[in-house]
Amino acid sequence: MEYLPIFANLRDRQCLVVGGGEVAWRKTRMLLKTGAAVTLVAPEVDKEIEEAAEKGVLTWIAEPFSAKYLDGVFLAIAATDQPLVNALVSRSAEEKKLLVNVVDDTPKCSFIVPSIVDRSPIVIAISSAGKAPVLARLIREKLESLIPSHTGRMAAIAGSFRDTLKEKVTTLTGRRKFWEMAFDGRFSSLVAAGREDDAREELHDLTSGISMRGEVALVGAGPGDPGLLTLRGLQLMQQADVILYDYLVSDDVLELCRRDAEMICVGKRAGFHSVPQEETNALLVKFASRGKRVVRLKGGDPFMFGRGGEELQVVAEAGIPFQVVPGITSAAGATAYAGIPLTHRDHAQSVMFITGHLKKEKDSLDWSTLARGNQTLVIFMGLMKSDHIRDQLIKHGRAAHTPVAIIENGTRSEQRVLKGTVHDLATLAEHASSPALIVVGEVVQLAESLNWFKQFSFAADSAPDAQAVVNLE
Repeated sequence: MEYLPIFANLRDRQCLVVGGGEVAWRKTRMLLKTGAAVTLVAPEVDKEIEEAAEKGVLTWIAEPFSAKYLDGVFLAIAATDQPLVNALVSRSAEEKKLLVNVVDDTPKCSFIVPSIVDRSPIVIAISSAGKAPVLARLIREKLESLIPSHTGRMAAIAGSFRDTLKEKVTTLTGRRKFWEMAFDGRFSSLVAAGREDDAREELHDLTSGISMRGEVALVGAGPGDPGLLTLRGLQLMQQADVILYDYLVSDDVLELCRRDAEMICVGKRAGFHSVPQEETNALLVKFASRGKRVVRLKGGDPFMFGRGGEELQVVAEAGIPFQVVPGITSAAGATAYAGIPLTHRDHAQSVMFITGHLKKEKDSLDWSTLARGNQTLVIFMGLMKSDHIRDQLIKHGRAAHTPVAIIENGTRSEQRVLKGTVHDLATLAEHASSPALIVVGEVVQLAESLNWFKQFSFAADSAPDAQAVVNLE
């Protein structure tokens, strides 16, 4: 170990930064976050530094560096683009036995600044001893995605409860088990949801062993590509005891769920056995009532034609706590991967979303509005009613030659885009399979030039070589 990792208390301590550019300002902001009293020395500085000095956030000395500015300083950072000045700062600090860091020049440093994951009061520092700073940064980015943003708030609440816990739980083993339950249970979920008063109450309940309440998390799984899953959704999926999922949730996303969670498919799909909605609602209530952490995992966004609101109404009526994690709807994800912008100043000034899962005799949609030009119409679950949709659009004024695309398995490796016109819609639908999204509007013609997913991939080991495009124009 070349460097001893320590966390220094810099509050109200004098720290010196030499340099006036972007790097100096970045290091200054880092010191200011710790409560340090920062003096910055540089003849000229960027606008941000000047404004901070005017506000009294730091002290700016508009002069070249001199060793006298190190008097009374706890540590110094040299962040100029002049090697001779940086060397002078390093040498002067060493002579005064002060800690010094020279940015991007490890040999001249007595301390180095690590990559930091900040969830104060939880702080994680990663260092490569100056050997591979980019690798340290990449590791930090991975940790950022794994550690929930509410971790710091959770730690702060836990800290305020420690004395109370010592009075109620007298053994070290008991307190350790208590915190394991709290940090991996409902206490964590309540803090994440911003319900900190309830979280404190949960800690009190846990000390008495009476907290058996479960909860439901309605999580949007996105359109299929696991890279589009939200961090919050992933965290809840890895904490769940029970996961109720739909057919539209991709296998790649399901692979990210907690390995020992009970997985129950409650999806609905034409031509296959479907779980009645009432049964799904009952399962949510049943498992949560037993104290389970239940994740209801839905493809896309659960509030976009996903019946998520209906399910949560039942959960709420049962008095069960719940939370919602939105997902990227297929309307946004699939069209983006197909190179079709939903709006464009030249082609579509508005966008409308409808479900095609309708009966002709009960069709109450305002087709005259849906058929207007200069807008994009996105139709969920419309394959089986494509002929009816085509007829209504043409009947109410949408030109038969209006571009149309059907995006099948959007964002997934097997994605296909079938293109044609409104006139061709029923024929296109015969060649497509679910899950599929219908897009109507002039924006479809932009797919040829904006189809990035077809042309190249940022992750060659996981993305398809090419996206299948079927053109029936």
